[in-house]
Amino acid sequence: MASESASPRGARSLLRSDAVRRFRTGLILLLSSACARESDRPAAIAPEPARGPSSLHRERATQTYEEPTHDDTGLATKFQSAPALETLEGEASYYGNSLSGHATASGEPYRPQAFTAAHRKLPLGTILRVTRHDGTRSVYVRINDRGPYGSSRRILDLSHAAAEQLGMLRAGVLEVRAEVVQYGKKRGH
Repeated sequence: MASESASPRGARSLLRSDAVRRFRTGLILLLSSACARESDRPAAIAPEPARGPSSLHRERATQTYEEPTHDDTGLATKFQSAPALETLEGEASYYGNSLSGHATASGEPYRPQAFTAAHRKLPLGTILRVTRHDGTRSVYVRINDRGPYGSSRRILDLSHAAAEQLGMLRAGVLEVRAEVVQYGKKRGH
């Protein structure tokens, strides 16, 4: 028996059992500390909220947001006879209702019932006349966010209300012509 414990096989089994014992003890300590109630934890190790760029953007957006003085539903009446200053063609998609309340690039929360859209480069506040490629329906939207990102063919992300008016809810993506009828103010002005 003594020769068996001195053999390499016996030493390995002793190490294994000792390692297993240490591992088991460490695991028990870890689990018991993880199960401790929040009030039992010392204040010095309490987790702090994440302060990454997205959380700072949300804070800044909610601090500077003021309710717009214009009504998005009246855009069609105001700009119906306005000439096109620039024309863009490509695909449009739309925001899902699950993003409701999230901050947009303009600082205002996304409202699915508003006639708004996202564009990569047009100044915020720009008014667009968006028409289906077949010319059957159109809608007026105000740019209040940045995007869409991904396909270079995609030129706009529309609000749910604008997508519904264009009849694209089922399709999700639609070929459109977007005409700028009024440019928004440039950043910093």
